[in-house]
Amino acid sequence: MEVVPAWAPAVGFTLLPHAGGFLGSTITKKEIPTWYQTLQKPSWCPPNWVFAPVWGTLYTSMGYSSYLVWKELGGFNEKSVVPLGLYAGQLALNWAWTPVFFGAHKIGWGLVTLLLTAGTATATAASWYNINRTAAYLMVPYLAWLTMASALNYRIWKDNPSKK
Repeated sequence: MEVVPAWAPAVGFTLLPHAGGFLGSTITKKEIPTWYQTLQKPSWCPPNWVFAPVWGTLYTSMGYSSYLVWKELGGFNEKSVVPLGLYAGQLALNWAWTPVFFGAHKIGWGLVTLLLTAGTATATAASWYNINRTAAYLMVPYLAWLTMASALNYRIWKDNPSKK
C-alpha cells in the first residue's frame, strides 16, 4: 500500500520555496508604502508589481528543479547531501534577505546577503549540472534575477547614504 502518492514529492518540493516568500511578503507589504517608498532608486528599478509574479515563477522553478535532483539521486541520501545542501543553504539565504533589507532596513547587509545567495545558488546550479541538466538550466533565470537584484540593492545602498 502506497502511503504517499507519487506526485506528492513533486508538489512539496515545488511549493517549499514559496513558504519563505510568503512569510517575507508580510514584511515587504508593510514596508513598501512607508520606508521603501522613501528610498532613491535607479531609473531601471522594476515597478513594485513586477516582484511578486517574478519571485513566484522563480520559486516554482527552483523548487521543481530541486525535486528533479532529489528524484534523480534517489531521495535524501549520501549522494544528495552536497547538491541539496547547497540548495537548502541558498534558499535560507534567499529567505533571510527580506527581514534584513525590509525588516531591519540594513541595505548594506542586504547586499551581502544577496551576494552570498547568488554565490551559493551558482554553486547549486553547477553541482546539479551533471546530475540533471534540466534542473541546472531551470536555475538560470533565478541567477539572472539575483544579478539584477544585487545591482539594484547596490545602487539603493550607494544612493541612500543617510539610510545606511
